[in-house]
Amino acid sequence: MRPAPTILHLDMDAFYASAEQAAKPSLRGKAVVVGGLGPRGVVATASYEARRLGVHSAMPTAQARRLAPNAAYLVPRFSLYRTVSDQVMELLGRLSPLVEPLSLDEAFVDLEAGGTADDAASARATGEGLRTAIRAVTGLSGSVGLAGSKMLAKIASEEAKPDGLLLIEPGTERELLAPMSVRILPGVGPATGDHLRRAGMTTVHDLAEAGEAELVRLVGKAHGHGLYRMALGRDDRPVVAERDAKSVSVEDTFDVDLHDRVRVRAEVERLAVRCVERLRAADRSGRTVVLKVRRYDFSTLTRSETLRGPTDDPTVVREAAGRLLESVDTTGGVRLLGVGVTGLADYTQEDLFAQAADARELAQRAQEGHRAPVEGDEENVAAEPEPEGAELLAARRWPAGHDVHHEEHGHGWVQGSGVGRVTVRFEEPWSAPGRVLTFRVDDPLLRPADPLPLVREAADYSSWPASLPKSRSGADSAGGGESSP
Repeated sequence: MRPAPTILHLDMDAFYASAEQAAKPSLRGKAVVVGGLGPRGVVATASYEARRLGVHSAMPTAQARRLAPNAAYLVPRFSLYRTVSDQVMELLGRLSPLVEPLSLDEAFVDLEAGGTADDAASARATGEGLRTAIRAVTGLSGSVGLAGSKMLAKIASEEAKPDGLLLIEPGTERELLAPMSVRILPGVGPATGDHLRRAGMTTVHDLAEAGEAELVRLVGKAHGHGLYRMALGRDDRPVVAERDAKSVSVEDTFDVDLHDRVRVRAEVERLAVRCVERLRAADRSGRTVVLKVRRYDFSTLTRSETLRGPTDDPTVVREAAGRLLESVDTTGGVRLLGVGVTGLADYTQEDLFAQAADARELAQRAQEGHRAPVEGDEENVAAEPEPEGAELLAARRWPAGHDVHHEEHGHGWVQGSGVGRVTVRFEEPWSAPGRVLTFRVDDPLLRPADPLPLVREAADYSSWPASLPKSRSGADSAGGGESSP
């Protein structure tokens, strides 16, 4: 534990949903749900308006629709979220060399290591300055927790939500934690929480009073020791700047089980291409290709193949995934497919087998007289699409919430598609709510587009945080508190 609250935890508020509301003026102040939209879809993020209706992350989308039938249901736009995340992480990097990202919208920062805070007053000023900078650069809000440990900083940011700041003064941890549910502690999930509840422990105070020996008896030695330390507010974990990814993967769950072997193969190849795109975006390569198949009966099979060297070649990964598929029986139906690459490296092995694979693919294209299937080109896979193929293709090409551009009407986003039509609302992040028009899905004037920035003219923060005050005076350090604009 540090003597000053110089560990900062930032958590962007309802990140995906807030980004969608910022990008779409007509959705501001309304319930928005981002996630998979099919019958097997799952909610990724819900806006606070949707949360008040009972919708939350990891809930089946079908259940969310029953709770919030009038909400806007959108497919995630990860290209936008990554762009905004990069902007936020760049701001965090100016505060300290020790930034530990946990996800696109969440990170720890060691303010002491960056010289941007050394006491409660300077930590609070830095936290407030960060929130202001994030709003000016991205148009979004984030909640900040400040404490002497990572665990407490994360708890503080959760308590500060939405759009707030909470500073936990060292020495006040036990008083703050005591009335909280045991579920607030890291590693205490539903099963452990129920087990502790049956033993009469529902608050953090109950855990501290029970003592270390009793917790070890209840949940085991390793977990019991850690649980007791957390109940006392003790956490000595450092902020670690490098969190090296061990793998890159993508997967899709299908609304209807896939039975056609040709279609399954095409989906695997499409996922392989997406996986390599993520691999290259991270400037990495990998040596082991992994295929994941979840069948109709929920049984999940994984197959892997280790190459002779690391690669980021889409043809190599696609062919390896195809070979792995040959060893899996899919006759009963497939509900989920995934392709991943592990054994990551920062370089690519120049290998003759990749060049040979390229040559084979080019020769096959010339012989067959058509392009190899890529994402969005499933119509080239089989001569006769499945009966629902046209609708599935339209939904894949025009996902709800994604950006489009019309040569006459300008930039907009897809409200929905079906029955050969796509409905578009034409508006921009800085415009008034726009009008809605409907087009044929094959309208030659309509095309997918890249997301627009959320802020038309972002404020210049090139010199930030040089102007932030640093103080050892202790003025404003008389205990924890919450601050909101």
